[in-house]
Amino acid sequence: MSRVKRSVHARKKRRSALERAKGYRGEKHSSYRRAKEQLLKSDTYAYRDRRNRKRDFRRLWITRINAAARREGLTYAQFMHGLRVAEIELDRKVLADIAVREPETFRRFAERAREAAGA
Repeated sequence: MSRVKRSVHARKKRRSALERAKGYRGEKHSSYRRAKEQLLKSDTYAYRDRRNRKRDFRRLWITRINAAARREGLTYAQFMHGLRVAEIELDRKVLADIAVREPETFRRFAERAREAAGA
């Protein structure tokens, strides 16, 4: 088997790792070994937190919808149930945005939800 010379690829690999580690504290931005270790951790955190961001936003939307629904005299559960019975299919992201930006529109949704849940 023929010999593989690594110098070009090894240097390219090290350079790309150090470029990705720019801004890290201490040796983590200048020492290849430390940078490589930190990049493994950083990638793990980034992967985990991309999923957690979805969870965090859903919690925020639910909190906003609940606050707006309570202003209208409904709980979050009653409001969502009423919307489902009234066959209004809006996701939580849109409902939260309406609750914050257009309270009058949200009030109309709450009335429809109250009528549908009561019937």
